[in-house]
Amino acid sequence: MLKRLLIVAVSSGVLASGLFANDARDIAQRVHDRDDGSSLIQDMKMILIDKNGKKRVRELKTYEKDYGKDEKKILFFKSPADVKDTAFLTYDYDDNSKDDDQWLYLPALKKVKRIPTSDKSSSFMGSDFSYYDMTKRDVDDFNYKILKHTKVRGKDVVMIESTPKSQDIIDESGYTKTIGLIREDIDMVVRSIGFLKNGKKKYFDVKKMHKQDGVWVIDEMTMTTKDGKRTTHKTDLIFSNIQVNKDIDDNMFTTRRLQKGL
Repeated sequence: MLKRLLIVAVSSGVLASGLFANDARDIAQRVHDRDDGSSLIQDMKMILIDKNGKKRVRELKTYEKDYGKDEKKILFFKSPADVKDTAFLTYDYDDNSKDDDQWLYLPALKKVKRIPTSDKSSSFMGSDFSYYDMTKRDVDDFNYKILKHTKVRGKDVVMIESTPKSQDIIDESGYTKTIGLIREDIDMVVRSIGFLKNGKKKYFDVKKMHKQDGVWVIDEMTMTTKDGKRTTHKTDLIFSNIQVNKDIDDNMFTTRRLQKGL
């Protein structure tokens, strides 16, 4: 999941020459290709915070696995009762001509729902992340500009603006542009601002991370939606029991497993 959520930050100037544009695209490609391990298993706590500060907490278990350049992931909601046994499956294809596949299992209906492209900009389970945010960006779908070099939490970062090349991408993603801050030493997005079609903005921030088995993984990150200066909603994700490069059976990533659960 993490790679998809990070890549959204650079998949959306100040320096407009072809040289700088190519440099910016190269950085976006490095973020896309960053080693995030061949598989990932983790527990996730999703904290939903409304405009009045009221919190709802959800507990999940997530699995991810690489299949060549393609990736599959599945998320199971464990609590509270109103979302327990809900599950989400994504097939993330590297081929630009092939749409990613996404399914959501709703236990109350005992039904697996396929997520159409037209719905991918909508909220994922009431969070500030969209269904589109749950997949990798196609680097060639965007134009890039380097804005400046700066620091985040004492680390050197490069600020890149990315804009969709077509209205179709804007409609699918919900973003008109994104400004991402990428740590230059590890090719990892640590902050971003996403500009939405409806005029709102989404602020992404990696709060904590560590290196495990040679791979940088995130312990905590947030996505905050703002309308002007007013915060309308916020989602905190906290990860624990992280396992990298562990074997996961292929049967985990099927629509049948969505219904079966953990």
